[in-house]
This record gives sequence, C-alpha cells and structure tokens, in this order.
Amino acid sequence: MELTITGTNAITYPYLHIWDWRVAIYLFLGGLVGGIMSMSSIANIQLSKTISDDQPFCWRVPILAPVLLSLGMGFLFLDLDLKKHMFWFYLSLNPASPMSWGAWILVLIYPPLLLYALGALPDHIKEKIKPGFLKNLADQMRPRLPALARINFVFGILLALYTGILLSTFVARPLWNSAILPVLFLVSGMSTGTALMIIMARRSDVKLFFTKIDIWLIFTEILVLLLLFYGQYVSDAAHRASIMPFFNVSHRFFPYFMSIVVLGIFLPLAIVLKFLEMTGDHSAEITPGGKFLMNASAVLVLMGGLVVRFALVYAGQLSSFAGLMTN
Repeated sequence: MELTITGTNAITYPYLHIWDWRVAIYLFLGGLVGGIMSMSSIANIQLSKTISDDQPFCWRVPILAPVLLSLGMGFLFLDLDLKKHMFWFYLSLNPASPMSWGAWILVLIYPPLLLYALGALPDHIKEKIKPGFLKNLADQMRPRLPALARINFVFGILLALYTGILLSTFVARPLWNSAILPVLFLVSGMSTGTALMIIMARRSDVKLFFTKIDIWLIFTEILVLLLLFYGQYVSDAAHRASIMPFFNVSHRFFPYFMSIVVLGIFLPLAIVLKFLEMTGDHSAEITPGGKFLMNASAVLVLMGGLVVRFALVYAGQLSSFAGLMTN
C-alpha cells in the first residue's frame, strides 16, 4: 500500500482516490455525535438528580443524534466510488481493517442510540406518537434510561475515538500516522458536543454547567493539538515535513496556514467568551445578551472543530514518504 501511494507522480499517477470535503464533514459529524451522546448522558444521569419530577432532563439532543449520524453516513456514502458494493462491508469482519471495524461500530451504535432517544421522550411528546408499538417501546425504555445513558456514554467515546483511528492507521500519510490524532479527535468531539448542548439548553444553570466543562475541553484540545505538532516535529523527516504546510505562507499552502490562524483566534476567543459567561449573574433568567454570548462561544467551538477536520484531512494527503524514497 505504501509503495503504491508514495510512488505517485505528476505524470503517470497524479493522485489516487482523494478524500475531500465529504470525508471531512463525516469525521466532524461523527465526532459531534459522539460528543452529544456522552454529554446528553451526563445530563440525564447527573443533572436529572436536581429535577423534582421524573421526566428526563435532556430529550431533544438524543433525538438529534441519530439524525446527525445518518447525515454523516450519507456524506460517506457519497464519497464511495462503487456505491452498490457497500453491502460487502457487512458480510464479513476484517479484524485488521479499521474501516471494517468502523462500519460495524456505526451499525451497532444505532440500536442503543434509538432506544435512548425513545426512552428520553417526555410524556407530552410520547402522547403525540401515532404508531402504538413505538409508544409502548418508549414506555418500556423509560425505566431503563439510566442504563441506556451509560451505554451511550461509552459508545459516544468509542465513536469519537474511531474518527481519529480511521486516519491514524494510514501509515503512508505521516501527518495522520500519529497516536495522538485519535485523542485530538476525541477531545474535539467532546468539545463540539458540549457546545451543541449549550446551544440547545434552555436553562441558565444547564448552560453554565456545560460551559464549565467546555472550558476544560478547549484547553485540553489546544494542548493536544500542540502535542501533535510537537510529536511530528521531533520525529523523522517525513513527519516533520508533514506539518510544514501549516507554517508556510506561500500561495500553495496558504489555506493550511490560515487554518492555524483561525484556530488561534476561534478557540482562545471562545475561552474568553466562556469566562465572561461565568463571571455574569446567572441567578435569574438569562438575558438576550447573555444567551447571545453563550451561543456565540459555542458556535466558535463548532467552527473550530470543523476547521480541525478539514485542515487535517486535506493536509494529510499532502504528506508522504515519496521524497525520502527517491533519495
């Protein structure tokens, strides 16, 4: 595999199959879904203890999760060249193939994800469900909601990790071939999931709770990103060269340089806005200005997560061992 990929040249094989924006969006949505699976589970396990009634604390986000995951798989399907052969993924399991593992993980996630969404439905929403079997299933899942939440918490971590493992096992691309990359995608997925929880939360105490979590996640994401670059820089020549596009202002690499500039603005600005949120008075109802500040910082986090996926997917395909093999 490595000889085929690194042996390409501009005359005979200018490129093999290129992963483009569809794969980047799929990786972003996969990490986002993993994040909201875990964070909504925290909401229904921890925050629900402060609610006086027996209604689930968080139900909108669990409904949104399978929709976003299906949308991400739709982008992945669009990227396939031989779409009619997709079913071959599910006729076998290749333990040595990350894509084979990923295909099965995505399928196995759906049952607990859908059952969790049904179990989290409040009574006034369940009354509107027309199919009787779905309503009965939702009633049966309600007592099992804590167990389903814990299962979804674990699956959310696995899903966010997998989006990074999918790239890191590609040895022929030095930028992707790092053990830190899955950790970066995990932290980024948890951070974007927390940001979406902040946007969709209606209570000020909930927004503040997830704001505190997201501050630590953003700090961790910045640290892991720096460690990724440091690890590449102190490695061999190919890995060191793989990060150079991010620090080159020439016209060819300018988009990658700008991605670092954007991340250097978005993530610190999101931290500043979140600190401003925490210093405000949240004892009363959130003012429109306060809601705007909270949602703006969350949007910046989502944009930063999207930039991370696009930058690493495209820059990774520029990296190879070709220059070393010809010397």
